[in-house]
Amino acid sequence: MTKLDPAAILGPDGAVARRLPSYESRPQQLEMADAVARAIEGGSHLMVEAGTGVGKSFAYLVPAIQAATQTGKKVVVSTHTISLQEQLLRKDIPFLRSVMPDEFSAVLVKGRSNYISLRRLEVAVARAGATFQRSEEFDQLAAIRLWAGGTRDGSRSDLDFRPLPSVWDAVVSEDGNCLGRKCKSHNSCHYFKARRRMWSANLLIVNHALFMTDLALRSAGASLLPDYGVAIFDEAHTLEAVAGEHLGLRVASSQVDYLLSRLYNDRTEKGLLLFHQLHESMHHVQAARHVARDFFDGVRRWLEREGPANGRLRKPAAWPDTLCEALLKLGTTISRESERIEEEEHRVELSGAQGRCDALASELAAWQKQSAPESVYWVELSEGARPRITLASAPLDAGPTLRKTLFDRVPTCVLTSATLGVGSPPRFDFSKTRLGLTACETLQLGSPFDYPKQVTIHLPRDLPDPSEQPDQFERKAIEAITHYLDKTHGKAFVLFTSYRMMQAAVRSLTPWFAKRNIALFAQSEGMPRSKMVEAFKADVNSVIFGADSFWQGVDVPGEALSNVIIVRLPFSVPSHPLLEARLEDIRRRGGSPFVEYQVPEAVIRLKQGFGRLIRTKTDRGIVAILDPRILTKPYGRTFLTSLPECPRVFDRLNEVPEPPF
Repeated sequence: MTKLDPAAILGPDGAVARRLPSYESRPQQLEMADAVARAIEGGSHLMVEAGTGVGKSFAYLVPAIQAATQTGKKVVVSTHTISLQEQLLRKDIPFLRSVMPDEFSAVLVKGRSNYISLRRLEVAVARAGATFQRSEEFDQLAAIRLWAGGTRDGSRSDLDFRPLPSVWDAVVSEDGNCLGRKCKSHNSCHYFKARRRMWSANLLIVNHALFMTDLALRSAGASLLPDYGVAIFDEAHTLEAVAGEHLGLRVASSQVDYLLSRLYNDRTEKGLLLFHQLHESMHHVQAARHVARDFFDGVRRWLEREGPANGRLRKPAAWPDTLCEALLKLGTTISRESERIEEEEHRVELSGAQGRCDALASELAAWQKQSAPESVYWVELSEGARPRITLASAPLDAGPTLRKTLFDRVPTCVLTSATLGVGSPPRFDFSKTRLGLTACETLQLGSPFDYPKQVTIHLPRDLPDPSEQPDQFERKAIEAITHYLDKTHGKAFVLFTSYRMMQAAVRSLTPWFAKRNIALFAQSEGMPRSKMVEAFKADVNSVIFGADSFWQGVDVPGEALSNVIIVRLPFSVPSHPLLEARLEDIRRRGGSPFVEYQVPEAVIRLKQGFGRLIRTKTDRGIVAILDPRILTKPYGRTFLTSLPECPRVFDRLNEVPEPPF
């Protein structure tokens, strides 16, 4: 194999330096690029923790592109967030295309449900009166028809508005609702054009969700992606969670209701079956709706009367399989009645409807029988105007499946993130074990940023222990938030592990914010994350109260984010059915669940939260960790040593006057 030479592009005298006079070669970036090149050349796996500012994307893209152009290997690059995909496709790859000697092609691969079907669009327009009832639906359909005449991409992201689910579902490209080469729109079909580009491209950019869907299909003898020799996972710390979601099951009551309403809604007198006058099938929709209501009411009664608080089922429940039978009977009737319809493009719509009924029945039966023995099964209840019951499952351990379908099959897998190791020096045992990656090279690269000069960590000494005095901790921690916000006059993320505590903090601190004229954006109030970040960037003194998604994947360089306040150490809730089962499994094997799972998982999440602050070499600020256990518990040292070396200030908040709210 030709020896890959990343230094020819990234080195001090490389192509990038020749193009950019002010370019500074980063030793960490070159070290990572060389490691990726060796892994590709040797057909081995590699796990790299690379701190913020290393330039990970160039470090894996350059050797990957060299391998693709010089050896013909197809490379898949998988990310978790859309923002990173956009950075790769709009910034990094175009620049590398301009400086690298060999031409290469890179495409973004999207799932089929992102593309419009031109044939289905015309069918939807023809039967709009029998499908839609709101003026907004008719307006959106007209706008989509106009857009479809000019779009080059044909995917939903190219629209300048977010279509209603009912409208997009009527025009989306679907596997079971496609005429293939017999379709008059086949040559102009955006989905098949994208497929052809994918098969000829050197680099495929995907997200983790689509990658895991492809792995699941490969287990069943099919695939979405062509075969590839190199798989690179950026934001790899999220890979296990995404794998668990896509290797499990989720069947919701709202899903069943939505499917049946698309077929026939007796209240609005709309639906596919009514349009085709399939009266027997319409009758079976009504029957299935009654059965579904009884079935999910039964699940709810079980959950409220005898189910455990977390909804976990340790063995198959003795619920009747009446809903599976009703859905299968509906699908069979649709198939039989559709035989009298002459137009093939209408028959295929009905065939797709039958397929959805059968697929939902199959998933429901698999969940009820608990057909995957090494999985965890549970019920979720979502209260609201329309309460929803969800039947969920996920593998107890995604590692064995990933090892079998990915690491044992693909010669080179590279996994990278700013947060994969635990402790100092960092150990990768936790990340490797959870992903089933037993044999791989590991590499830890610190950030080129000057953390001792850019960050100060504040650690209050005298707050109550949240596990021993939760109410007192909550009250004192909310007071402490204002103490640290005063240091930077806002400009902060306050990261919570509980929506309930976040809401309590919003109620308590609103007068404080009003008095200082500082804008507060709280995730608990329903604003989309992207809108919150836009508003936060626009108002330099504002504050975000965030949970879950704000711990990672949010990039706000500059003065607007000068302060990150971490309210509690981010331990996952041990009562969640999946985590409960995983902890029980470790205990059964004679291990320590807290040491082996809960601490390392929380350390990685803390590192993600810490990493929100410094995004460039000119950023400055403070990180305040309010949870006193980081100082008082033996495991606290693991958290502290996992963070970058920077000055630490030990505050005594009892000596600070309480703020007048």
